[in-house]
Amino acid sequence: MPFGFYIIMAAQFFSALADNALLIVAIAALREMQAPAEYEPLLKTFFTVSYVVLAAFVGAFADSMPKGRVMLISNTIKIAGCAMMFFTIHPLLAYAVVGLGAACYSPAKYGILTEYLPHRLLVVANGWIEGLTVGAIILGVVVGGLLIKPEIASAILRFDFPVIETGVDTTNEMAVSIIGGLYLIAAMFNFYVPDTGVDHKPLKKNPIYLVHEFNHCLTLLWRDKLGQISLAVTTLFWGAGATLQFIVIKWSEVSLGLDLSKSSMLQGVVAIGVAAGAVIAARFITLRKSVKVIPLGIAMGIIVLVMNFVHNMWLAIPLLILVGGLSGFFVVPMNALLQHRGHILMGAGHSIAVQNFNENLSILVMTGLYFLMIRLEVSIYIVITLFGLFVSGLMYLVRQRHLENQRVQDDVCHLDDTRAH
Repeated sequence: MPFGFYIIMAAQFFSALADNALLIVAIAALREMQAPAEYEPLLKTFFTVSYVVLAAFVGAFADSMPKGRVMLISNTIKIAGCAMMFFTIHPLLAYAVVGLGAACYSPAKYGILTEYLPHRLLVVANGWIEGLTVGAIILGVVVGGLLIKPEIASAILRFDFPVIETGVDTTNEMAVSIIGGLYLIAAMFNFYVPDTGVDHKPLKKNPIYLVHEFNHCLTLLWRDKLGQISLAVTTLFWGAGATLQFIVIKWSEVSLGLDLSKSSMLQGVVAIGVAAGAVIAARFITLRKSVKVIPLGIAMGIIVLVMNFVHNMWLAIPLLILVGGLSGFFVVPMNALLQHRGHILMGAGHSIAVQNFNENLSILVMTGLYFLMIRLEVSIYIVITLFGLFVSGLMYLVRQRHLENQRVQDDVCHLDDTRAH
């Protein structure tokens, strides 16, 4: 891999690390405010709403200038959201601003891969990026959990800089300040992200034109035989993954008797599995073979059901690693295939914006359903059952659609051969 790829990875790592640490700190802030329990999944809702609402604009924005500059601007917005939480603005609103930065960041982060690397390296690059992102999730939830741990928080707060009065007096202020520092490190790497030399499209000023262009790209990708399959899989994966974050926290509290700090670390166990699955997929699955991993998505949903019968930490850890491993193994090739098809059909930034729109709409719907079930006090075991069956059922339907597409394509090829003879 060229050196610039490692700069891109470093920028992504620190930005994602801060995002996930801030999520745990925001959950703790909500609990300190004694906010209703259903507000916690709303954090993800507020974070992702920008991906959906601004989908028509962020792709065009990402394609209008060098991707490194887009990443820097987006990271600055995240820093602003982090600062809002420091000044005790409601966590939901502050995390929504961080989500706005993330929505702008994503098309640049993934779009630069298709501009900077040849398509033969896309699965490998995605494996590294997804593995590293998941590594950032692991460390992020662990860092967030450690920062809110009373004994660690008090030890850090007792430390004073000589002469300088920091104004940091509470656990929340201390945690947010450290996370803000992580965003600043990401911003430093953004300065050195390579310019790929790709021509940039001037950003159109007419919002109606941008919405029309986005709708055209959306339709184009859903009509593409391979694009629709990869888009369906990644859409389901990210919606399910976001919901699983909150399910694991609730399940570990109810079934294993863990507090938020320890539950957040158990969340990281799933991410270890995703990272391992992503790395293995990058090693063994080529772009041509990517659709063959779809059955693993069906298996993942079924294995999630086993969580209902686990009440022991030593059984929980390998189970969650297995769930994560299957997730990472099947989503990385699908993600690479989607980027490849999108880049061919419409350009990097636009295709990632379409992908983000679908994936984050899925997150809004699935975390919204989880919010309603928690509001209605549905048992976490029923939630897990419905979740597992839903994931397996949808993945089965996606597989059937792919097989049907192949049959139609084979029939067309056979007809063409007959005419040729």
